[in-house]
Amino acid sequence: MALKAWLCALFTFLSFPLCAQNPGDAGAYCTYLMEQAEAQRNLLRTPTAQGGLTQPETGLPTQLVGGATLGVSDVRKASLTMEVARRNCDLYRSTTGVQQQLQYAIPRLERQALQNRLTLIDRASGQLSALIDATRTMMEQQNATRLMVFSLENTRIKLEADRADTQSKIAAIYVPDLSTTPLKQMIDQKQNQEIAEQQAQNRLNRQNNWDLALQVGVHQQVNPVAQGTQPYGSFSLSYNLAGRSIDRHLDNAVTAWGDWKKVQEGDVIRNMEVLHQELNATIAADEAKQQSLEQQMQEIDSDLKVVAAPDTTAAVDFRNQLEAARLLLAIEADDTAFRLSHLRDYLSTNF
Repeated sequence: MALKAWLCALFTFLSFPLCAQNPGDAGAYCTYLMEQAEAQRNLLRTPTAQGGLTQPETGLPTQLVGGATLGVSDVRKASLTMEVARRNCDLYRSTTGVQQQLQYAIPRLERQALQNRLTLIDRASGQLSALIDATRTMMEQQNATRLMVFSLENTRIKLEADRADTQSKIAAIYVPDLSTTPLKQMIDQKQNQEIAEQQAQNRLNRQNNWDLALQVGVHQQVNPVAQGTQPYGSFSLSYNLAGRSIDRHLDNAVTAWGDWKKVQEGDVIRNMEVLHQELNATIAADEAKQQSLEQQMQEIDSDLKVVAAPDTTAAVDFRNQLEAARLLLAIEADDTAFRLSHLRDYLSTNF
């Protein structure tokens, strides 16, 4: 009963955390797990010392008895307990690793997109600065007005606000070092370890169906005291008559466990499906946004062709406003294109 209670407390997978763990978590958990398993192993494989007084039923004098008992099934359980612990440790590592990948997949993609957006803002700022300098030169030549320069400076303010906002978003996103192994491979590994752990526990549970107990020791007559101690030895064999039925149910339980994990809300397989749906929905939204941005870009490019060689101050001002708007629009268009490319790459690699 003590073994059964220990196993129930130790291998309850519902106690696995649903959020990703830090790298030291798995190591600390496995250390605890192996220490518990080694203690149980030593308990099972070590003979139990016995001693006491007994009164034989045949009417003989009281005897002092001392000896040791060891169950062959317990010796087998000792090695199987270590195997279950190792399997459980491997499963915990892979489970938390997959959970971490799932938890930080979207934040990592978002952080990459924001970092790329900073690059786009820097490029647009350089182009805008050149346009402002050219307009200032025209103003000194009295071919442009201060209002035209102010309009471009207002665009610079928008760019700097966008830069500050993007930097703030990057700072608010935490992404730890993640494995480069594709998510689908990590899920397969986790599922294989899930079944391997259940099979190991299955083998351990099967040992409860039988036992061969060996008992050896000595006995000494107490009153009157005999001349010497007498050795004794015995063995007993036990087998549960429902053993075959129990084993069949244990095998079915392994299969049922795997089927349950595939549909369990909160398990990594279900969470992977949810992530897949989220990424597809994001791609659909970005594709619609990209189409709209391309149409707006075509309209601006069409207007720029009209004022390609401005010959009036108003035409120069209109061209400058179009150029400034195009710079802002290009940031959104290139940002969306980058996001789409990375989302599609992530899907093809991990799903």
